[in-house]
Amino acid sequence: MATMKAMVLRATGAPLVLEERPVREPGAGEIRVRVEACAVCRTDLHVVDGDLPNPRLPIIPGHEIVGIVEAAGRGVLHPLPGQRVGIPWLGHTCGRCPYCRTDRENLCDEPLFTGYTRDGGFASHVIADAAFAFPLEGYDDPVAASPLMCAGLIGWRSLRIAGDGAAVGLYGFGAAAHILAQVLVWQGRRVHAFTRAGDTAAQEMALSLGAVSATDSGTLPPEPLDAAIIFAPVGALVPLALAAVKKGGRVVCGGIHMSPIPEFSYDLLWEERQLVSVANLTRADAREFLAIARQAGVTTRTTRYPLEQANEALADLRAGRFQGAAVLVP
Repeated sequence: MATMKAMVLRATGAPLVLEERPVREPGAGEIRVRVEACAVCRTDLHVVDGDLPNPRLPIIPGHEIVGIVEAAGRGVLHPLPGQRVGIPWLGHTCGRCPYCRTDRENLCDEPLFTGYTRDGGFASHVIADAAFAFPLEGYDDPVAASPLMCAGLIGWRSLRIAGDGAAVGLYGFGAAAHILAQVLVWQGRRVHAFTRAGDTAAQEMALSLGAVSATDSGTLPPEPLDAAIIFAPVGALVPLALAAVKKGGRVVCGGIHMSPIPEFSYDLLWEERQLVSVANLTRADAREFLAIARQAGVTTRTTRYPLEQANEALADLRAGRFQGAAVLVP
C-alpha cells in the first residue's frame, strides 16, 4: 500500500508529529494532490496554539497548498490528473444555507476549512474537493505561488472591502502585506506600511516594494489614510488605525483571530469612520485575484523548510525571524 508523510497536530499547544499514513483514494467530487509546496500561515499558528476553537484533532495543518493532481474521484471533470492546482483555506461549503444561496459562501453555515476541520497540506499528499481547487496555469514555481493561496487571497478580499482610496495603510508587514503592497503600487495607489517597533527589516522590505512610507505602528502616517488594513493579530492596532484614517475612512481587520481590542474614545470612530472584519474567501475572490496577481507581476519572498521542519517554521513565524512567507517543501 502506498504511504504518505504528514506533520500531525494531536493536541493544541503541542509540537507537530511526523507520521506515515496510507494514501487514500479520492471520493466522489474529490481529488488527490501530490503536494509540491505549502506556505505556513499565521492562521496555522492560531490552530496549533489553540487560539481557534474546536479544531478536528488529530489534524494535518496547512492551507496554502500548491501541487499536482494525481487522481480524481467519481464525477470530477476538472481539474484533471497532471494539472497544477492551488488549495485554499475554504475547503467546502454546503451550497444550501442563505449565505451560499446569495453568493456569500465565505460565510457558509456548514463549511469545512483546510488544515482546521479537514486535513491540510503539511504533508506529501492531500485530498481536496475538486470544486475548491484552483488551476494554476502560468504559475511555474510552486513555492512562489503557495503564499498566494491565503496571504494573497485574504489580502485581496481585504482590499476589496477597504475600497478604492488612494492612500492605504498596511499594519503588520508580513506575508499578506508584502503581496498586497505590490498590487496597490501596480494600481497606482500610495502604500503606507506599519510594523512593530524597531522592525527595520520589514520596513526596508516595504520601501523596496514601493511603499511611500514605512514606520512603527504607533506613528501617524505622513498623510491621512483613506483606508487601513490590519494583518497583525494585535487588537491595540485598531484605535491606532482609526486615528490614522480620514473622515469616512475604513479600517479592515484581515485576520481570523485578534487579541482583545482596548477601550477607545468614540471620537476615533465618529465622522463616519468604519471598522469591519474579513471572513474567509469566495471562489470568485480566488479567480479574480489569481488573474490580477499575474497582471501585476506579483512576486513572493519565501524561506523554504523541509516538511519535517514544520515546527521550526512555525516557531520562526511566531518570532518574526524571516521576511515574507515560510514554505514547507515535501
